Amino acid sequence: MIAVGYTVVYGIVQLINFAHGEIFMVGAFGAYATWMVMGQPAKLSVGMALGVVLPLMLVGGVVSSVVVALLTERVAYRPLRNAPRLAPLISAIGVSVFLQEFVRLFYGWIPIYGRLPGWPDPKSAVPFPSISGISDASIPLGGVLVQASALFTLLALAVCTVFLWFFVNRTKTGRAMVATSQDPDTARLMGINVDRVIMAAFAVGAGLAAIAGVAHGLRYGNIDPRMGFLAGLKAFTAAVLGGIGNINGAVIGGLVLGVVEAMATTFIPGQFGSSAWKDVWAFALLILVLVFRPQGLLGAKVVDRA
Repeated sequence: MIAVGYTVVYGIVQLINFAHGEIFMVGAFGAYATWMVMGQPAKLSVGMALGVVLPLMLVGGVVSSVVVALLTERVAYRPLRNAPRLAPLISAIGVSVFLQEFVRLFYGWIPIYGRLPGWPDPKSAVPFPSISGISDASIPLGGVLVQASALFTLLALAVCTVFLWFFVNRTKTGRAMVATSQDPDTARLMGINVDRVIMAAFAVGAGLAAIAGVAHGLRYGNIDPRMGFLAGLKAFTAAVLGGIGNINGAVIGGLVLGVVEAMATTFIPGQFGSSAWKDVWAFALLILVLVFRPQGLLGAKVVDRA
């Protein structure tokens, strides 16, 4: 889902948004903050947890990520839209570091009052809320026990993919995004508000990243301000594997990356098959794809004309 957000933004403004991993992190902390505001509800029935608490946490995470993404686009990217490509790239790296440190230093604080009582200090990992029916639950499938949090991630990916397909192909804003990605100047001449379309792309990407942040918290049980860095790099890897700018390619790239990591840790013997080496194999795959198929698995080959 993070890779899809990457590719949506790149497809519209040709920007590699290195701060997208931090948007994912903000979504996880936004969901956690929503849970705190609700009074840290615990020991709920499965229906109450899945029908009320989790949806509200998802809404809180999505709203947090979308607000931060729109502010980022307005403050850090829009003024550099016509600048050389290196400028917005450096700006994205700056935004990434800023968001990491902002959450690490100021999460749970309000001016004058100071730290809110009961809010955790995010300078270390923060335990993510346990949701009945998902956290620490397993479901038997074909004789194998599958963690409910993994099924939640797959279900969320499927729902988000269908939503994105419908949004891009069946809505006016989605078709405007396609037109803007093909030729922003012509789209502007045809009456499309390009600024609004770019903001919509950032909002959609941020929403997907926030849902991924909640899924990450449910899967691993902890969140921290630096979790977006590696997740963002892997999402970028998945987007490049699939063909950056191609939504279907981003989904397939993410699945391929996950399968490669799982197979490497399962079938490679010795220390090279340990979980500490899975990132090595993931980025080795990226290098191989860039060497032999630089446009990615589903990307179109770009021909430079003299």
